[in-house]
Amino acid sequence: MDHRALPVAAGYAQVDGQVDAQVDAQVDAQVELAPLLRRARERLAAAGVPSPAADVDRLAAHALGVPPGEAAAVALRGARVDAATAHALEELVDARADRVPLQHLTGRAPFRTVELAVGPGVFVPRPETEVVAGLAVEEAGALADAVRAPLVVDLCTGSGAIAVAVAVEVPAARVVAVELDPLAHAWARRNVDALAPRVDLRLGDAVRAHAGVLADLAGVVDVVVTNPPYIPDDARPVDPEVADHDPHPALYGGGTDGLDVPRGVVAAAAGLLRAGGLLVMEHGDSQGPAARRLAAGPGWHDVRTADDLTGRPRALLARRG
Repeated sequence: MDHRALPVAAGYAQVDGQVDAQVDAQVDAQVELAPLLRRARERLAAAGVPSPAADVDRLAAHALGVPPGEAAAVALRGARVDAATAHALEELVDARADRVPLQHLTGRAPFRTVELAVGPGVFVPRPETEVVAGLAVEEAGALADAVRAPLVVDLCTGSGAIAVAVAVEVPAARVVAVELDPLAHAWARRNVDALAPRVDLRLGDAVRAHAGVLADLAGVVDVVVTNPPYIPDDARPVDPEVADHDPHPALYGGGTDGLDVPRGVVAAAAGLLRAGGLLVMEHGDSQGPAARRLAAGPGWHDVRTADDLTGRPRALLARRG
């Protein structure tokens, strides 16, 4: 993408300096990339975007059609871009300054070893959910190493992030995923088809799934993993990207504690898991004790909380007796 030396267009008549004039005109129409990126970083910083440099790099890479991480290197080499590309990048930066999620603007969300398609209508997966997926991958991988084909169910799959990650990282696993919202299910279908076509994706309600959409799997599942909605009804997420753009059904878990949906998911897991099977359920960092109480009844043991990469309580782990 180094535009310092522009080629002479085919068919130009190289007489009387006409070629030089036309090349000069092309150069004049182009914009130096480095100052453009600098102004973009300043714009996002002034708007309170938490990671302005990283976001500008990804937006620039998207606009330029280069891999993430290369835009800054291209700019350092003195690259220039045409006016249309510069305008497209400025529009992306303006939208990001308005706190439109970065992933909506690029259409992509990195998640563990894969890159997911995301956009309006589906929850954008977060780094903490990568840890939750990793716990399921670890359990499924251990079963696969023991010469078993583990059966993993992802409830409230959203974009399909966890299901796809498990299927990609544990090829021996059979993975089934459930999503209630049709628009989110469509995003999950896109990701499953592109990245992990072996995943059995179903449209249905995760709550009491063992008696409904997953009745055929009752009592035989090795791992149930889930990132259900868990924000209390009277709470509002701090980040505008979440509050204003993530679909509310993927955020709010119901009730004053936000755990109505997680209660139903735990009940579904109890009906799906075999004896010794593992439940992995994401929750808010203040919900650890309440989440453990959801698995305090008969039939559960080894109930504990796992932390995320920042050391915050993030997931309920419980084994079926």
